[in-house]
Amino acid sequence: MTHNVLLLPGDGIGPEIAAQAARLLDACQKAGLDISVEEALVGGSAYDAHGVPLPDATLEKARKASAILLGAVGGPKWDKIDDLSKRPEKGLLGLRKNLGLFGNLRPAMLYPQLASASSLKPELVAGLDIMIVRELTGGIYFGQPRGIEERNGERVGFNTYVYSESEIERIGRVAFEMAQKRGKKLCSVDKANVLEVTILWREVMERLAPEYPDVELSHMYVDNAAMQLVRAPKQFDVVVTGNMFGDILSDAAAMLTGSIGMLPSASLNETGQGMYEPCHGSAPDIAGQNIANPLAMMLSVAMMLRYSLNETAMAERIEAAVGRVLDDGLRTADIASPGMQTVSTVEMGDAVLAAFAQG
Repeated sequence: MTHNVLLLPGDGIGPEIAAQAARLLDACQKAGLDISVEEALVGGSAYDAHGVPLPDATLEKARKASAILLGAVGGPKWDKIDDLSKRPEKGLLGLRKNLGLFGNLRPAMLYPQLASASSLKPELVAGLDIMIVRELTGGIYFGQPRGIEERNGERVGFNTYVYSESEIERIGRVAFEMAQKRGKKLCSVDKANVLEVTILWREVMERLAPEYPDVELSHMYVDNAAMQLVRAPKQFDVVVTGNMFGDILSDAAAMLTGSIGMLPSASLNETGQGMYEPCHGSAPDIAGQNIANPLAMMLSVAMMLRYSLNETAMAERIEAAVGRVLDDGLRTADIASPGMQTVSTVEMGDAVLAAFAQG
């Protein structure tokens, strides 16, 4: 069966790193992977061309794709759009909502070659390997009612934090099953001491636990979890949490690895279809300079092969290629240290492709 992949370069550095992903997909095809790739617009580039951040044609292609690869969206160029529904980020949220991409997998893994690049002491982060499972289509980002209105002579902003039992159970099962495949430890992060929503969250997690007797379930308040991530991060294996908490904690965990430019992510729906993207943003300040780190994007290809296309061997081949390139001392500017060779976006792509070709 041919795997149909939709590539969405997006904005900022998105097109530069997406170009390296496209080259890698071509190499995978030449290595025997039955795959077809097409591109479409999303985010600011789609707004510029069509007046909306998620054109109907892009959404239709996304619905039909086996998996989606996204570069990045957004940038200051579009910050002054008055209609918030037309901001580039709404294209990303629209894809998540329309495709039912409820389960976000955010790994925070430190390559041993980059231990010195972390802002924490090497002994705290060496061997770090955390998977954060974030609920992606519910919670305060999507809850209704929401808005800004005038009350008693002043403007008041309000959002609604809401989760149903079924939404919590669905992401909980993803997290428990992920823990079964890893270190069999699951930490559920909430704020059950003050938020009723997360009291329910904790109750549902406890209710699921007996179905996964090989997984050790623990609970942690989100403020303590943030502290523990920088105090003793290796205590965590799999972390599961809601949309807003996961948004914050996953970025904090990403920086433990030395650079957010190294980390891929996956957003999955109930059928296994996924959207894969780097954890970093569009970095408009360095766009067009050929200095962006393409490794998170290339590792997103590996993650896609593993979780949506069931091509584990090919995924491992990509990850091994990245490891060999780092062993050779090649670094983009964001992960460079004294004595290492600093290379451009394209040169890093060249190196990964050469290592991939060696098998």
